[in-house]
Amino acid sequence: MAAFPFEIDATDGAARTGRLVTSRGVIETPAFMPVGTAGTVKALTVDQVRDSGAQILLGNTYHLMLRPTAERVKRLGGLHRFMRWSGPILTDSGGFQVMSLSKINKVKEEAVSFQSHIDGSKHVLSPERSIEIQADLLGSDIVMQLDECVAWPAEFDRASAAVGLSARWGARCKTAFGDRDTQALFGIQQGSTFEPLRRESSERLMEIGFDGYAIGGLAVGEGHAAMCEVLDYAPGMLPADRPRYLMGVGKPIDLVEAVARGVDMFDCVLPTRSGRHGQAWTRNGPVNLKTAHFADDDTPLDATIDCPARRDYSKAYLHHLVKAEEILGQILLSWHNLAFFQQIMSELRAAIRSGTLDAYRQTFRAGLT
Repeated sequence: MAAFPFEIDATDGAARTGRLVTSRGVIETPAFMPVGTAGTVKALTVDQVRDSGAQILLGNTYHLMLRPTAERVKRLGGLHRFMRWSGPILTDSGGFQVMSLSKINKVKEEAVSFQSHIDGSKHVLSPERSIEIQADLLGSDIVMQLDECVAWPAEFDRASAAVGLSARWGARCKTAFGDRDTQALFGIQQGSTFEPLRRESSERLMEIGFDGYAIGGLAVGEGHAAMCEVLDYAPGMLPADRPRYLMGVGKPIDLVEAVARGVDMFDCVLPTRSGRHGQAWTRNGPVNLKTAHFADDDTPLDATIDCPARRDYSKAYLHHLVKAEEILGQILLSWHNLAFFQQIMSELRAAIRSGTLDAYRQTFRAGLT
């Protein structure tokens, strides 16, 4: 029996809306998780994040194990108390960052060894150590298995080897995790853009048995069209009665199309990263507030939305803040972007419940052209 009940309230084609009931609160799905890489959603307070509509955050194992260290977070009361977030937290396993950020990494059957990108210090991350950090030291509510994510494009044999290693590591993670009533463990489907490998990965994960299932290895450079091709089949390979989480995605149109294909959960750094670089996401796509024609625009980003960042400040003022490199500009645009992504999630849930998702998709796409 899964640690957290997952109740599907309505469907529209492959899309679902429901509720994942955790010990720290209910997550309405489809859900977007802001990324709190180092125990903070960049440029925002937890109150601003909560006010945006977020119900769950993502924490990063790799960054927290290096600084301030997972052991220190544990001594200080765990990640929830450390960052003052009382809702659910999902932590990634650290595997992707080891592959993408560390100076040197060596992947072996037992573990991956690497040097920190911060100071060059040497570390070893095994499936068992990843579980210890996430579940016992950080105290996350949803724990991810350690997996191997290959770069794109990947040859079939390389992707196949990663599927096998990820499955073996997944089994070790399940053993290390054991049975827990207040924490859940998710497995990760791999296989790059190869349908047979995605199926093999799914079957091996289901043999092990997880509380939820993630789709990994996308948003690594393959592009929107290729991602959608994989999502045409990948979510349906995973159990229908458990949440499906698409890792590291993405742009608003990616979220809309993935939900239509049966995905329930998302995370991405895009809202806050864009905000820190002067970019606001809108229904017409991204808007660069550095552009000169905003200098005299006295209208807000969106006067109809009950979010101070979107309602109370003019584009001219935001343009000024960005050009002057004032920190407040980064805060307001990050806040706006996060609220916009949460609004999309709310609209998707409503469209699924009313059976109008296809019309919503068409309208959303039309706004981008």
